[in-house]
Amino acid sequence: MKKKKVNLRDLKPNSEEQHSHDDGHNHSGSSSNIKAYIPAIISFSMLIIGIGLDYFDVNFFKDWVRIIWYGIAYLPVGLPVVKEGWESIKKGDVFTEFLLMSLATIGAFIIGEYPEGVAVMLFYAVGELFQNAAVNRAKGNIKALLDVRPNEALVYRNNDYVSVNPETVQIGEKVQVRVGEKIPLDGILLSDKGSFNTAALTGESKPSTILKGEKVFAGSINLDGVIEIETTKEFKDSSIARILDMVQNATSRKSKTELFIRKFARIYTPIVVFLAIGVTLLPYFFVDDYVFRDWLYRALIFLVISCPCALVISIPLGYFGGLGAASKNGILFKGASFLDVMTKVNTLVMDKTGTVTKGVFKIKEIKAIGWDEIEFMKYLMAMEEQSTHPIAKAILEYKDESSAYKASDVTEIAGKGLKGNINSKIVLVGNKALMTANKIDVPTETQSIVESIVLVAIDNKFAGYVVIADQLKDDAKETISALHKVGVNSIMMLSGDKDSITQKVASELNIEHAKGGLLPEDKLKEVELLKQNPENKIAFIGDGINDAPVLAASDIGIAMGGLGSDVAIETADVIIQTDQPSKVVKAIKISRSTRKIVWQNIVLAFGVKVIVMILGAGGLATMWEAVFADVGVALLAILNAVRLQRMHWD
Repeated sequence: MKKKKVNLRDLKPNSEEQHSHDDGHNHSGSSSNIKAYIPAIISFSMLIIGIGLDYFDVNFFKDWVRIIWYGIAYLPVGLPVVKEGWESIKKGDVFTEFLLMSLATIGAFIIGEYPEGVAVMLFYAVGELFQNAAVNRAKGNIKALLDVRPNEALVYRNNDYVSVNPETVQIGEKVQVRVGEKIPLDGILLSDKGSFNTAALTGESKPSTILKGEKVFAGSINLDGVIEIETTKEFKDSSIARILDMVQNATSRKSKTELFIRKFARIYTPIVVFLAIGVTLLPYFFVDDYVFRDWLYRALIFLVISCPCALVISIPLGYFGGLGAASKNGILFKGASFLDVMTKVNTLVMDKTGTVTKGVFKIKEIKAIGWDEIEFMKYLMAMEEQSTHPIAKAILEYKDESSAYKASDVTEIAGKGLKGNINSKIVLVGNKALMTANKIDVPTETQSIVESIVLVAIDNKFAGYVVIADQLKDDAKETISALHKVGVNSIMMLSGDKDSITQKVASELNIEHAKGGLLPEDKLKEVELLKQNPENKIAFIGDGINDAPVLAASDIGIAMGGLGSDVAIETADVIIQTDQPSKVVKAIKISRSTRKIVWQNIVLAFGVKVIVMILGAGGLATMWEAVFADVGVALLAILNAVRLQRMHWD
């Protein structure tokens, strides 16, 4: 089925209000939702009134008045179904549930069972509304990605900076970008240096320091000071625009999951129609006192009994039970169909930063050489107080009860680090290049450290180092182990972060396959290679703009909802509201339990239906017995679906 568009506001699960969205409605279009239910409300009201008039045997409610009343009650819910059945026939798709519902309910009118005809179609219409509400949670409007692109650029024109639409900026123009703003177009840095958050584009957890003359990319966020760039590409060719294009193309390549009721109807409907024809005509050859009208009456009752209303109700109920259970566990499925896809997942591809790591720098190790650790850190913190770099902020989180030192004459050496004076001692803080330039010997043990490392020298002697690293999420390790237990045999990590860091994280988590230093298009290629094997059912889990193309291309895309970008949330099929990767395991378990209960409901509904149809064909079952069987099955299906809300998946 074609997925309907939804508004991102209704999908991003970062507020308590999200729970009110779990009914499957698109609240951004609440008025249109109400309109969708009006026909059912009208038919239901008229049906109840009609049954009441029948019950009290009101004099005027006879003959044509009664027929017209129930006919009008039938039209709001019946006409669209009859019309849909006719349109399907014209397209060559004859045996649909629309045809079956039309024949059965019109047949009820022919044999004078008007209330049953209206009731059966009303049940069907309400079931469709419930199912469509789940379908409306499917893929959102990809155009919402446009909101992520920068919407203004400060361009130097006529001796002044003016704000213009980035699409009007030409190659070679000078653009100013303030702190906290996105780079509007790809270009070359004109300022001496700049610090940029490129996580949205590359997944790189560490902010990038760019020097004069080096490339900067649209979508990066300026972290430190006002900078100027010279544009090298038009807006339509920028890095952000390329990612958007990949998302749109990948989405068009993703196969649409057809809901089970559609598949089942293609088999069930022709069987029932031909059986009804057989009930009408075949007795002519075997029964001596064959009366066409009597056998037509039985065939019409057979058709009414065969209406799949219990199926239509029980299937959405099962899926809604699954959607509700998932929501209670912090997992938002955008449609019931994705529950089905999740049951088949055997390959998981994941991003690193923000997915299995917290995306926050913390001190991992402090190694003081010839110094007391606290004394060593006092020198380092005094220097880092002069910097706004995210690594400096991580170091300044070190807690120390003693009084702090003050640094003076602090200068920044581009691309290397800081030099200053503390307590009449020359202090160097930075990378190996800074140490080499000042002829400071660095221990060889530092060469094997793949994480970000800050080297410190005091009075021309190496004093130690601090390792800064992104931390694994608390449930990351148990997630990988649990995934193997539920049948996800292949797990791969793809990251824009340095390959050395990616491999180290993969090793800590026991992930066999990992690749780092990847651009968005590289991630997409890796997933498309996996998709070449039809046995692979691929889920991808990520959180950044750079993950959006892969989220769209995979069989099912899973986004982190709390820390994740709007683009990832919009593109994904499933959202983890709590940012815990272990929720993926719960999502798989809930999906499989839902699938199991849906099949239980199908077998129950179909089994009872077959029994009553056989009795009806033999003239042993009346319309009311059929309705009773349907209602009983529906109640059992409800109770069965409610079990999903009480299950535990820990």
